Amino acid sequence: MSTTSPADSLVELAARKQLPHHQYTDPATVRWITANRPVVSDGPPPQLQATSQRLMSRSAIPTDWLAEPKCLDSLHGIRHAMRTAALAALLAETAGLSDDDTATLVLAGAVHDCQRLHDKDDRGHGARAAIWLTDNADTVWNHFGLVATPSRIATAATAVRLHDLPYEAFSEDDHADHARSEVICDLLRAADALDRYRLPKLSWWPDPAQVRCEAFSGLRATAFELVVRSETAWLAGATSAEAVFTGLAYLELTG
Repeated sequence: MSTTSPADSLVELAARKQLPHHQYTDPATVRWITANRPVVSDGPPPQLQATSQRLMSRSAIPTDWLAEPKCLDSLHGIRHAMRTAALAALLAETAGLSDDDTATLVLAGAVHDCQRLHDKDDRGHGARAAIWLTDNADTVWNHFGLVATPSRIATAATAVRLHDLPYEAFSEDDHADHARSEVICDLLRAADALDRYRLPKLSWWPDPAQVRCEAFSGLRATAFELVVRSETAWLAGATSAEAVFTGLAYLELTG
């Protein structure tokens, strides 16, 4: 496995602990990611059902939903959000979630980082996004062609709020909230973690020990390929949304 770090790439900046607040992938970093392809023996991913495919067609959230416009195309921007939504949909299929729960999970994946201010350790961004989601529930659910209900809003907001908190850091109230929405919370965290192949340091890549999801390991190859294909497409000039749709099409996950 190669660990060569091209000069001035995100990989080199990460090694020097000099990553900027807003981080955008570069050709050298994508070459480094590709060269470090993990050795995994995943089977084919589950097929996305019609409900999930319809949700994914709307998974590119409007720019004005972002707290910081500089994050639009950054490592925590639209491409990450859409890939998280797609991986959430695959996990939902594996877990046998209902259409309603799948929709709640995919929607949460699409907006989970929308209130980030930068690409470093922006603590509290999950809580900010949960508040924003609750305050703008009708707008968000309408965007996905869904109807907001109190229970769906509460479940999605809880998953978004807790996604950036390690399990061991949960307070008593966090544990209580998690228990009420456990499956959605755990699957969102797993989907978010699967997209860590985009990050410029191997120690930051997906770690099954950090999630509570049996299907996690079986989607690592899919997650890796989706990162490589979509990041390559973005560097070639596609918009972030177009780039992710290109990756999904390559993996035959969308019609």
